[in-house]
Amino acid sequence: MKLHILGCYAATPRTLTNPTSQVLEIRNHMFLIDCGEGTQVQLRKQKIKFSRINHIFISHLHGDHFFGLPGLISTFRLLGRNKEMHIYGPKGIKEAITLLLKLGDSWTNYPLVFHELTAKTPKLVYEDDKVSVTTIPLDHRVYTNGFLFREKPGERQLNIEAATEYGIEPVYFRNIKKGKDVTLDDGTIVPNQALSFDPKPPKSYAYCSDTAYKPSMVDQISEVDWLYHESTFLDSEEHLSAKTKHSTAKEAAKIAKAAQVGTLLLGHYSTRYKSIVLFKEEAATIFDNVELADDGKVFEW
Repeated sequence: MKLHILGCYAATPRTLTNPTSQVLEIRNHMFLIDCGEGTQVQLRKQKIKFSRINHIFISHLHGDHFFGLPGLISTFRLLGRNKEMHIYGPKGIKEAITLLLKLGDSWTNYPLVFHELTAKTPKLVYEDDKVSVTTIPLDHRVYTNGFLFREKPGERQLNIEAATEYGIEPVYFRNIKKGKDVTLDDGTIVPNQALSFDPKPPKSYAYCSDTAYKPSMVDQISEVDWLYHESTFLDSEEHLSAKTKHSTAKEAAKIAKAAQVGTLLLGHYSTRYKSIVLFKEEAATIFDNVELADDGKVFEW
């Protein structure tokens, strides 16, 4: 997995910081997660090909998470897109986007497919033979979902030395990777375990922004490789997090610890603080493996 941070700050765009947007590369997919203002510019800065984005996941209908979407949809049209674009987001997103297109007489010349969400329990919203995406219900001032991205187990890895030793022809290699045994010319059955290695463990990524502290999500995100969890405030402003239904860095760390995740990635920082390093220092008092999202950063695992 490869995660591009396009923007990770709360509220409004500034000269040096951008509101929330990410691109996750996973098994030949390039998923756009949230689309705050400035997303197009950030995509160009990071040299991400617009044409590779076919699925967009919007967590909620606050401007700093989707106001960049109408412009991006229009740009796809100007670039001559003809492939389907799938947009997953709260009920109302279709009305909001199509009204702008209607008033501007700028309908897309490519299929725009909306998947509107209303469920308050986890819902599988995308699946193919390589990856699945499930909603993570969050607790914010409006209906909000995070998203859990999981790889599916890959093929077994061929043990070429063993295959050569048994005299197995390359034509059988594909079946070996699929987990099948091989029958030799003399009738001997060679078990797959002798010809291949276990596949690499499937990877996972949980995206949680925006939300109040919500321990009930722990079971769903248990042992994910990376968890992005909003940390709008520090513990000194916990009263504001409760009022606005956001989280502190310490609360994000508590979730990470309880879920036993591999790495905690903090983001959605309030710009009231002089340095985002303060968020890492606070979270590290609870959970050891903490990283800081920042505009332009790329993480790979």
